[in-house]
Amino acid sequence: MAASYLKQLSGKACAASQFVSKHGSAYYKNLLENNKQYIAPEPTVQKCQELSKQLFYTRLASIPGRYESFWKEVDYLKNAAKKRDDLTVEHLGVGLLFAAECYAWFCVGEIVGRGFTFTGYYP
Repeated sequence: MAASYLKQLSGKACAASQFVSKHGSAYYKNLLENNKQYIAPEPTVQKCQELSKQLFYTRLASIPGRYESFWKEVDYLKNAAKKRDDLTVEHLGVGLLFAAECYAWFCVGEIVGRGFTFTGYYP
């Protein structure tokens, strides 16, 4: 069973490789043509450094807005905690699912950070 699956997978990989070799350059040219307004006319080191600085300072300038949004979210959570008697089971379920998802992403991130190894204390 594993050998037939491997042969089938190999055939699909070969077909995908052939498709990319036939249509890849046309896709690449089309992609560049459709997005030429984003391509710097003079791709020099200085231009790249200028674009990098623009991105950095644009992100830096957006911090106050994100800070304000964060505190609005905190205020919303505070108000929800004060009015917890009005919460429905649906709202609680969504909150629990969100918390579980955050915890799961944390765990997956830890596993990926260790190079996909599972470690722990084994007496």
